[in-house]
Order: sequence, then structure tokens, then C-alpha cells
Amino acid sequence: MTTSNFPTHGWTPSRRHLITAAGATLAAPWIGAQAQGKIASGKPITLVVSYPPGGGADLMARTIAPRLEAALGQTVVVENRAGASGQLAAGLVARGATDGSVLLLDASSFAVNPSLFPKLPYDSATAFTPLAVLATFPNVLVCTPSFEAKSVKDVIRLAKTKPLNYASSGNGSAQHLAGALFEQRAGVNLTHVAYRGGGPAMNDVMGGQVPLFFANVASSLANIQAGRLRPLAVTSSLRARSLPDVPTMAEAGVTGYEVLEWNPILAPAGLPADMKAILVAAIRKSLEDPEVLGRIRQLGGDVFADTSQQSAGKFIAAQQAQWAKVIKERNITTG
Repeated sequence: MTTSNFPTHGWTPSRRHLITAAGATLAAPWIGAQAQGKIASGKPITLVVSYPPGGGADLMARTIAPRLEAALGQTVVVENRAGASGQLAAGLVARGATDGSVLLLDASSFAVNPSLFPKLPYDSATAFTPLAVLATFPNVLVCTPSFEAKSVKDVIRLAKTKPLNYASSGNGSAQHLAGALFEQRAGVNLTHVAYRGGGPAMNDVMGGQVPLFFANVASSLANIQAGRLRPLAVTSSLRARSLPDVPTMAEAGVTGYEVLEWNPILAPAGLPADMKAILVAAIRKSLEDPEVLGRIRQLGGDVFADTSQQSAGKFIAAQQAQWAKVIKERNITTG
């Protein structure tokens, strides 16, 4: 894997399904020797990442890229093109070559942007060929250690009697939307306090300036383990492997609630079917690698439950529909 300039040209995952399928042989038998040089006549493949180096999407890209190289027999170049909540990278890939040489590795904001921004430089529904969803990551509702609420039910009770604030990394962020869905499902109103990034938000929660935060599990885990944050519930339908003693929202009394962060890989629309089959099989083989599995679990996530990736496009569409409803009903804007 190398890094260079970018060339100019209704489904819910379940870890139980994943565990059942994990022992199966996932990759198509022709991945390897017969796939050598099949994509774009063997020229380097650029994996465009929609967020800066060091973030979750970048970590996934740099974890998966060497395995894709091995499976395809071609160089995979990781190129970060951050900006406009992923729109910059997505727009570049949407206009890219349709031979598989340019791919997008994005984040869950891909499903949010169509409803959050009045005009995008591409049509999310028609400009891309979904190849895979690599992994899903839950958030965790955390609070200041000294906060009087000891459970989610306590939070709901308090929110019905007095104003209650929660922090996020910014308007329209995953944390903001997690809070908005919580309000909707729990039947409460919270006061959203937007910060310029998750780090400052988490720091103020630890310091007691704001009591609640829907944190990323990976970034908050060390602070939870050190007692600087107290976890109340995870936002996935199953308990997080890294926080086995923390209940899910459903277990805590909030039904119909699930918020996941995830990383899709997409190609431009018009990708030939044989190229798509090769790329999907290479991604599947890459996700079998023990180091990849270990890294995803270290970050608090799970490999996408449908190992065939046949439902990746349906999952993305379902996420778009879910957040479109929340954004409209809660009148969420980026301002």
C-alpha cells in the first residue's frame, strides 16, 4: 500500500449472524492468481478516504488496503480527501473512472448528507455502486461520573422534570443524531450543545460542564476504564464486546433504538458486473484476515454481518431512510 496524489480522472446487522458465518469460507475461489491485473488492466487502485488521517475511516482504509493488494495483486493507494462532511471525496469518486480504479471509503455520514444538505454535488442514490460495508461500530451514552443519573431510566426521568444537556461533536454529527433519535424514542427533549469536535465535547463531559455525551466506543473506552466517564448504555442492538457489562438501549428501556457508525466502500456508478464481483470478493477475503478482525474489534466494532455483502446496498438505503425521518422530524440543520 502506498500514498500518492489522487488521479484526475430496513436492514439491521447482527453480531450473532456474523459469528455464525465467520467460520465459512468467504472468498470466491478465483480471488488470487486469477484476479491478478483484472481491475483497470492492473493499474493502481485509489482508495479515496472522506476524512483526515488518524480518524476512524482512515484507520479502516489503512487496515484493509494491504489485504486488498494481496487479494487483487494490484497496488492500492490510500488518498485522504477530507472536507464538507465527506462530500468532497464522494464528489471526486462519483466523477471518477468506472473501471474500478477509483473507490470511495466513507463513513456513516454518507447516509446522512442527502437529508442534511439541501444540495450535494452528486446523487447518492444513483452515482455509486455499493460494494461493501466493512464494519459497524456502536456509540455509548456516557455521563460525568458524578452525574446524579445512574441509569438511562434516570436520565429519562430527569429530562421530564428539568432541562438536561448533551454534548456532540457538531451540528448534524453522529453524536447529535444519536441524541435526536434518543429524544424521539424516549419521548423526552434534551438541549443539544454542539462542539467543534468530539475531543472538546468529551473533555467537557469529563469536567462536568455538560452531563451527557453519545461517545464513540473506541475513543471513549480508555476514559471509561479509567473512571473519567460512566457508561449508561450502548447504542447497538447487542452489547459491545469491549463493554460487556453495559446494557443496550433496549435493555435499558428504550425500544426501537439503534445507532451505528459504519464504513462503506463504493465505486462510481457504471462499474461492470465482473469488476464488481472481483472487488466484492477481494473485500470479503480481506475481512477474513485475523489482523483485520482483531483491529476492528479493538476499535469496538464488528465486521458487517452479511459476509456476502449482498445486502450492503439495502443497508445503506435503510440508513438513509432512517436518518431522513429523524432529521426532518427533529428539524436538524448544520447551522
